Amino acid sequence: MRGEIDPHDGERERVLGLLRAWGWNSTAFQITERGFRHFFHGDACVSYIDTGRAWVVAGAPVCAPERIRDVTERLMEAARREGRRVVFFAVERRFLDIVGMPAKLIGLQATWDPRTWDETLRSHRSLREQLRRARAKGVRVRHLTAEDVGSGLPARLSIEALIERWHLAHEMPRMGFLVDVQPFELPHERRYFVAEVHGRCVGFLCAVPIHAREGWLFEDFLRDPEAPSGTIELLVDLAMRHVAGGGATYVTLGLAPLAGGVSPWLARARRWGQSLYDFEGVRAFKAKLRPSDWAPIYLAFPEPAKPGLAILDTLTAFARGNLLRFGLRGFLRGPAFVVRLLAALLVVWVVSIAMAAPTWFPSAEVRWAWAGVDIAIAIALVMLARRWRMALAIGLALVVSLSAVLTIVEAAAHDLPRVSSRWAAIVVIVGCTGPLLGAIALWGAIWRRVRATRLGPRRSAKRTPFGQLH
Repeated sequence: MRGEIDPHDGERERVLGLLRAWGWNSTAFQITERGFRHFFHGDACVSYIDTGRAWVVAGAPVCAPERIRDVTERLMEAARREGRRVVFFAVERRFLDIVGMPAKLIGLQATWDPRTWDETLRSHRSLREQLRRARAKGVRVRHLTAEDVGSGLPARLSIEALIERWHLAHEMPRMGFLVDVQPFELPHERRYFVAEVHGRCVGFLCAVPIHAREGWLFEDFLRDPEAPSGTIELLVDLAMRHVAGGGATYVTLGLAPLAGGVSPWLARARRWGQSLYDFEGVRAFKAKLRPSDWAPIYLAFPEPAKPGLAILDTLTAFARGNLLRFGLRGFLRGPAFVVRLLAALLVVWVVSIAMAAPTWFPSAEVRWAWAGVDIAIAIALVMLARRWRMALAIGLALVVSLSAVLTIVEAAAHDLPRVSSRWAAIVVIVGCTGPLLGAIALWGAIWRRVRATRLGPRRSAKRTPFGQLH
């Protein structure tokens, strides 16, 4: 039996019952959220995202350990019948030891025994100082019940506003799979904690159970940028004490992606992608909380699949099924890396202008005027990428928009009548498209920040530092 979660068809309750008996993987509870499909085989369940070409599985099968190999094989048979590859994301060593499947290390998972949290604090002065500083600045943290976060209630509305502000402030578009934000699914199973200053919500933590380990995944972290230093640490402190009081022996903040001894090409991806995602910041944040252990987390894929294809399938799942559309949405949001990319491309374009044949321009004065304008825009883009200033962003967006209009006018009046080859036509199209896309990206970034500011009490919110710590 397969199908997307529907709270009305009883499938969610079936999944939840299996989780209470066998939910061992740290990501296990997240399969109760919207968007997952489920493969059931007796008293076992495997949950996945169907990308159209692959089934990307969230963790290991939920079943008795002695059934994992058989259920995995059954799933792969079903996938082959559907013409799909299979990838197992965020599995731990136990799964690999049972099934003997090829795998790649994709990061480390920090873990704690919450019963020893007081000892951790006593032995690390820096942590205690963070807590003291936050309290001195008026941060108060409290536990919320499921009844407190009912639809339409003040606490729920304040958390939802914080989530929306974070999405707007975040440079990447909304992602799916295991990093979707759905903190109010099955609220009686979750634990909620908020941080407030003078009654205003400045931080939020949501924990979900890992039943078979008597543990919890601290799943969602959101923090207003204006929240005092130590706000997240105060939330973690309260959550650790709360779950320890309930008998928990295991806590994880989830995956620190690409941390540890990953393969050389993943290490390069970590360096190249640092402007998009703060991989080192995620690891450092978790290390600062002094975990008792770091567990390796893997991406597993049955032969003859290749690692590169398995990673592509996984990225597609996180991109809600379409990497190209996800990339376009990201570009239109105008993140800092896009601004830097535009600046770099402008430098190349200026060189092309200098080397182009005179016939491309009405006069030499027009040619060098365009070169000067583009150099000035490139310098302004670099300044904006280093530090966002709304006045500079609006002025730059206006200039780039005007440049786009003038470029199209010049192309229509002067260049198109002189196009004599396919290559020349491509040059004209690129010349017109570049400033137009640049203007769209800049206005997208401005809109996103303006809307985030309007939604927030003062400034936008963000997750700290990973946000959803899977």
